[in-house]
Amino acid sequence: MCRIVIAGGGWAGCAAAVRAAKLGLETVLVEKTDLLLGLGNVGGIMRNNGRFTAAEENIAMGAGELFEITDRLSTHKDVDFPGHRHASFYDTRRAEPEVRRLLRKLGVELRFMCRAADVVMAEPADRRIKALKLITSKGGHYIEDILDADVFVETTGSTGPMGNCARHGSGCSMCILRCPAFGPRVSLTEKAGACDLAGERAGGVPGAYSGSCKLDKSTLSKKLQKKLEKDGFAVIPLPDHLVNRDKLAQKVCQQYALPEFAENIIILDTGCAKLMTPFFNLEKLRTVEGFENAMFTDPYAGGKGNSIRYMAVGERDDFMRARGFENLFLGGEKSGFFVGHTEAITTGSLAGYNAAMMALGGRMLELPESLATGDFLLFAQRALNEEDGLRRRFTFAGGEYFKRMEAKGMYSINPKEIKKRVRDAGLENIYNKAFV
Repeated sequence: MCRIVIAGGGWAGCAAAVRAAKLGLETVLVEKTDLLLGLGNVGGIMRNNGRFTAAEENIAMGAGELFEITDRLSTHKDVDFPGHRHASFYDTRRAEPEVRRLLRKLGVELRFMCRAADVVMAEPADRRIKALKLITSKGGHYIEDILDADVFVETTGSTGPMGNCARHGSGCSMCILRCPAFGPRVSLTEKAGACDLAGERAGGVPGAYSGSCKLDKSTLSKKLQKKLEKDGFAVIPLPDHLVNRDKLAQKVCQQYALPEFAENIIILDTGCAKLMTPFFNLEKLRTVEGFENAMFTDPYAGGKGNSIRYMAVGERDDFMRARGFENLFLGGEKSGFFVGHTEAITTGSLAGYNAAMMALGGRMLELPESLATGDFLLFAQRALNEEDGLRRRFTFAGGEYFKRMEAKGMYSINPKEIKKRVRDAGLENIYNKAFV
């Protein structure tokens, strides 16, 4: 049996694991923390704007397993909030166990507290990876191991380690990735000899702040709690002296970089209260009515700063294969300046499928431009060759790509229409078929 090893258990890594396991590969997923989903544990927003279209394209192509989970766990559906339409908010507290159960049901071997620390190349002149060097934490000790495979997928993200957050942010913000507890992110592409890309903010500063925080919903006023439970979101105007428009340019999620997100506190009900700003001084936040007792749950230092992302994006081809390597594929933020869980599932599904096809000796898939998902990947790839390529961010939910979707007539919230588009491209249920 062919073996695939996936490094990184975020949404992209889980999507890659689902695809490989369903195609019959021995699938091993290594995750340096004790949780799957990574930043997805503080996400919670699906199907807003063009993400509806992208989700339905994935479902029609056969990659609907993870969307089924987030749809089922959504406590609010078809929500319109500033700049966004028909959003769903899933309960982030329940998603990780559900995904873990799915992967185990599919036979995926999960190795937690296991960091992919280095690569073993087949030959010095061969751009083919033979194995990963792993460091596993057990009983307070660190155990080194070598894990070989036919193909590899890297979905380690682009956030951390702590030094990047200190150098380009406000220091370690104690986010869900928990670098102090589980160690730094390691870039396999760089270990293999490639040079990763770092995104830029205004002024050429590397990286970007994660775009939101989580508040303990129970620490908000009863009035705000009822508003969240009823409507799924709340918009609270800020007094002029608390408005900070500069933060809009710092955040990774440019689809939320709208004036409304600087002039108001906008919170979403994702099990916790998702605060749609990179950080907010706690003392000042508590001066706003309804937030007098507010407490951050992620990052714990959300009154000071947030994690810094886009520090290690690999270069890839249109099959999601790392440029210059034969058997290493990329997904999630590792594969581009992408924002969001739908985007991670899209890239991870394609990376996992194509890695499996390579291992099986089959035909790899390139998503066509007739699909929003295919156009998205090609558009982002071309943008890297432009002068401002390192400053651009891509999401189905807003910003320049959603405008492109609308202009090209690709944006749709009609599942039948979207499914027909996939069928016309000859890709219906493609992700569950092995073309050898």
